[in-house]
Amino acid sequence: MASAGDSQLFEEAFTITTFDQSKYDRVARIGGTSADSQTVMTLDINTELYPCSVGETLHCVLASSLNLDGTKDDGRGWRDVARSGPGGETSLADMFEYVCHGKIYKFEDGEDGQTIKAYISFGGLLMALEGPYKKLTPLHVDYVYLLCKK
Repeated sequence: MASAGDSQLFEEAFTITTFDQSKYDRVARIGGTSADSQTVMTLDINTELYPCSVGETLHCVLASSLNLDGTKDDGRGWRDVARSGPGGETSLADMFEYVCHGKIYKFEDGEDGQTIKAYISFGGLLMALEGPYKKLTPLHVDYVYLLCKK
């Protein structure tokens, strides 16, 4: 039987270091650095749904499934699971405040040869992660969920 850890491809806490809302009304491009300073994140976030600011810590997870047992999703989205109402099945999304579904679509080698950069699109809201190969190795071109909480 799979465990939730099997579906979690990446997990990190980032301190928000930049916040740019100059291009769109409800979207900001935030930048963050991991606690160990090895991983850098850039993320477009809907500030109307999830307001945040410089200095806050954002705990982010990339997962291949929202099922708590780590099994593949059965085609239902996380909203369908949430609509099942009280007493319905719980999912990984219940533990987070901001959830997106998207696709990892590109990788680039870092300029120093020791890092890799992964690009993910969540319906036009983009994310870039740059860090050591070891941390980002579980990522591959596929659909993923982004889950965030403060």
